[in-house]
Amino acid sequence: MFKRRDRSSTERIDTLIGKNASVQGDVEFSGGLHVDGRITGSVRATVGAPASLSVSEHGVIEGSVEAPHVVLNGWVNGDILGTDRVVLGAKARVRGNVHYGVIEMALGAEISGKLVPRNGAEATPKDAVHRAE
Repeated sequence: MFKRRDRSSTERIDTLIGKNASVQGDVEFSGGLHVDGRITGSVRATVGAPASLSVSEHGVIEGSVEAPHVVLNGWVNGDILGTDRVVLGAKARVRGNVHYGVIEMALGAEISGKLVPRNGAEATPKDAVHRAE
């Protein structure tokens, strides 16, 4: 009746950027990338490869993000393109537009930008601030 989701590809961590690490420049990855530190540059999954990005409440990305699965509990100062799923935790802060296939927002998550479904239709007025309350 109910099928259990295969979470192995979305929860696997192949690369970790630690809390005290700082990366300058663009990052391209496949598999699982977990960010506890800071990235100044764009973060992009390799096209066609299974990939998942998770950002802890300590993590900060100063640039755009593009990945099939994005789980955010920290900061992103740039647009997010989550081609399959975007999950925003309670401490998630986004300064940019969020393009998504499916979105989940926890109470307290905040977006300063537009929510844009993958079909291309604008979901919200320009420059709106959204809070899950």
